[in-house]
Amino acid sequence: MIAPLYCILVNRFARVASLALALILAIIGTTNAQQDPVIPNFWDPQERFIKPNVKDLPRLRFLTTTDFPPFSYIDKDKRLTGFHVDLARAICAELEVLPVCQIQALPFADLQKELAQNNGDAIIAGLASNQTTRQSLTFTRPYFWLPARFVAKTSAALAEPLSQALDGKEVGVVDGTSHAAMALGKFGNMRVRLFDTLDAALLAVQQDKIAAVFGDGLTLSFWLQSGKEQAKCCKFVGNAYLSTDYLGNGLSIAVARENQELQRALNYALRTINDRGVFAELYLRYFPLGLF
Repeated sequence: MIAPLYCILVNRFARVASLALALILAIIGTTNAQQDPVIPNFWDPQERFIKPNVKDLPRLRFLTTTDFPPFSYIDKDKRLTGFHVDLARAICAELEVLPVCQIQALPFADLQKELAQNNGDAIIAGLASNQTTRQSLTFTRPYFWLPARFVAKTSAALAEPLSQALDGKEVGVVDGTSHAAMALGKFGNMRVRLFDTLDAALLAVQQDKIAAVFGDGLTLSFWLQSGKEQAKCCKFVGNAYLSTDYLGNGLSIAVARENQELQRALNYALRTINDRGVFAELYLRYFPLGLF
């Protein structure tokens, strides 16, 4: 039985308090890749947004990329698709501006320049919200977080608290990544073994040379559901981990700093999409195994 997911309460206006929660634990008990995925809820149930009147917008132009699957990519029919593309359309539908809704794909390096030159209204491409980007941009509430996960052999008897279950055991991580820093900084009881590539770490766990692999939950979920013979060996173990210190502040939509009216409209749409189950539908469409 899957335990309930504790909501991750992130308030951009209480950033200091948020950062103090260096390691946020999503308790969900996903112990078997075959279980139904748990749909995360990233919204504070006490926070409310006022419905804006943006029906008179001449256009709403979202800028994204083509190289961030499953969030945005070109499908086999040469069409721009992905979670971000469908989310942008859902936002436009919620704001009742579908007739003037546009989605354009550009190289990631060009997104901020094009927005600054008024060639777009919002960036929906995983642009990080940090001290540098906030100088010229303002961001919506996070609508998605990418957790870190542990993967181990299906036969492994590993359960939370993993800090105890992995005490003294070797866990593989990719050298030079934020997940390596997180493993070294937050899981001091386990022995961290650094690998040059994720494939090398996954091969080591398949061959019982290490107890588990720690890394990006999205990448690991793709591997687990890839259908490859070697991936059948393994499963997610333990909980999903989020850390503002190591993994950033989640995925948000960026708009020009002076365009706070649009930011408020997007926050309203994102929250309403979540409450109406549209987010859940998109999440299951693009993340069938689940990340949490």
